[in-house]
Amino acid sequence: MLNPHQKHQLVRLRWTAFIIVGLAYVLSFFHRFAPAAISGDLQQTFHASGAELGGLAATYFYVYMLMQIPTGILADTLGPRRVVAIGGLIASIGSLLFGMADTLTAASIGRLLIGLGVSVTFISLLKLNAAWFHDRHFATMTGATILLGNVGSLLAAAPLAWALGFVSWRTVFVAIGGFSLLLAALAWWLVRDDPKHVGLPSLRELDGKQAHATHKGHWYDGLLIVLKNRATWPGLWVNLGLAGSLFAFGGLWAVPFLRDAYGMDRAAATDHTTLLLAGFAIGAFFIGTLSDRLGRRKPVMIAGAAAYCLCWLPLLAGMPMSSVVSYVLFFAMGLCAPSFTLSWSCAKEVNPHALSGMATSVVNIGAFLGTAIMQPLVGWAVDHAHAATPNVPLGLGDYQSGIAILFGFSLLGLFATFFIRETYCRYLTAD
Repeated sequence: MLNPHQKHQLVRLRWTAFIIVGLAYVLSFFHRFAPAAISGDLQQTFHASGAELGGLAATYFYVYMLMQIPTGILADTLGPRRVVAIGGLIASIGSLLFGMADTLTAASIGRLLIGLGVSVTFISLLKLNAAWFHDRHFATMTGATILLGNVGSLLAAAPLAWALGFVSWRTVFVAIGGFSLLLAALAWWLVRDDPKHVGLPSLRELDGKQAHATHKGHWYDGLLIVLKNRATWPGLWVNLGLAGSLFAFGGLWAVPFLRDAYGMDRAAATDHTTLLLAGFAIGAFFIGTLSDRLGRRKPVMIAGAAAYCLCWLPLLAGMPMSSVVSYVLFFAMGLCAPSFTLSWSCAKEVNPHALSGMATSVVNIGAFLGTAIMQPLVGWAVDHAHAATPNVPLGLGDYQSGIAILFGFSLLGLFATFFIRETYCRYLTAD
């Protein structure tokens, strides 16, 4: 049992870590989705084609994807406090460079550094959640993490479009760079990696259970354990299909699609992406909470993935929609998509607790691999379709093959959910 001072210390350090690293995660979501709102500005500034715009936006996702396993290793060895602080410094430099870039190459380098810096926040936050919250609350806290992170995606939609009426997109990214630096300093100063580092018992011990075993071998031995575990891999494909299609659409192509195919202005189009991302935030929280309450992962994941796939059909068919119908559709799409977030809980629960950073990082690769593939691929499909009628403004027909690509990847994600191992919300290796 904890005395009153220890209880206060536990609560204070738990929420300090969650809020500071959570705010860094907010910035990662902002950077992820901001290109959609500023796509026209970027094309005008750098004279970029659709494929070049997709490549610029996807640079973030390439490096984010490549950094997932290294981040898991670093979080499990160096600890999330150091990793988040260093990442925040790099993201700050990248955001400043992006905001001041005068060429497409310089902007791409800045976006690459942004992706490198913010790529460490999510896995580090999951590692902190696993250390500072009870096992039985992990999916709920993962949902809360996504809910918090999506504040960044919401800021990157309608609020960013509103701000661009007063300041340039360059000013926005320079300011964000300064805020990244502040969060890096706070993480280094205030965040603690684990209760035992301040003399407190683990949350598992407070539940009356034996503490999770530590990993005794080298980090690459732990990585091999995760990689050789067949139950780890289905989650990667779930993320690739479901998260990849959502991020590619909401993060870049939703606004141009609604503008060119449905004749919306930027404000109306970004309102749709705001609802999409608000639905995603709310859905992530309630899907995680529902899963923890039911004590099941797989049925919730399958149902959400199936509903998400159905939401693509009206867009694929180019169905005429009133504003009410289109708003409801985008909100429903966002609400159902985060079923893939349960794959992180499953990956953690089919592997040893000490390797939770590596386990979640492996499956999280899929989200950013999928986005990195789809953003330029959809741009290429749009450019290819429009090449037949170059003198005619872009329209619905130019986007249909791109929407078909996103729908196809969504089906892949749904198919992969059937191969997820049900964990019943507990560590299969410990209980």
